[in-house]
Amino acid sequence: MSRFANKVVLVTGAASGIGRATARRLAKEGATVVIGDINEAGLKAVADEIGATAIPFNAGKAAACRDFVKAAVDKHGRIDMLCNIAGIMDWAPLDQFGEDRWDRMVAINLSSVFHLSQAAMPHLLKTKGNIVNLASAAGLVGIAYTSAYCAVKHGVVGMTKSMAIEFASKGVRVNCICPTGVKTAMMQDIVFPENVDMSLLMRNSSKMNEGEMVEAEDVAAAVVYLGTEDARYISGVALPVDGAQTAG
Repeated sequence: MSRFANKVVLVTGAASGIGRATARRLAKEGATVVIGDINEAGLKAVADEIGATAIPFNAGKAAACRDFVKAAVDKHGRIDMLCNIAGIMDWAPLDQFGEDRWDRMVAINLSSVFHLSQAAMPHLLKTKGNIVNLASAAGLVGIAYTSAYCAVKHGVVGMTKSMAIEFASKGVRVNCICPTGVKTAMMQDIVFPENVDMSLLMRNSSKMNEGEMVEAEDVAAAVVYLGTEDARYISGVALPVDGAQTAG
């Protein structure tokens, strides 16, 4: 397939998980892929594997986000798609979630989406490109012990819809993906405190395959679809990839 031939696509969080799966899928479909992550070793491994341009950066820093976009444009001259996938997972009961953890969650999971999108938008206007943000099922419903995570992911959904409306008449589409739990190292490394009521969490899981988490490749497929001409009239959508988790 070559649905992305002659297209330059930026993917953040590409050293592992959903970002890596997305970068791999885009490369297979002919895109010129620019990948970014704070994990330089992981980033280099992905770049070597798929022939991408690797630009290490810290998504939690506004200036670094702007520099990442500038470096991509300086290298390739254009942007056709921005995939905002960089993110962290941090769950805890409300009384155990400190200010530093809150600030980090907002900076990486929410502010980076704003700063990267703002920096990329002038270039996307030229190419009539699109943005796909990674939100979460936690951006559509409340989930216990995730006050900060739910807050920022709801913010990503709201930002997505706002930008979609603002730039619809100018030919730029903006969408987001809302997955349930995904089989990534980030999810598998979560350790909950002993006093967590797991029944509150399990009510918010996929209703397919006995609540099994989805694969990163399943989410990547949805990200890539939203970037194609097949989705040319889809904008402002928060697309669940959640096995009916948020259906009711």
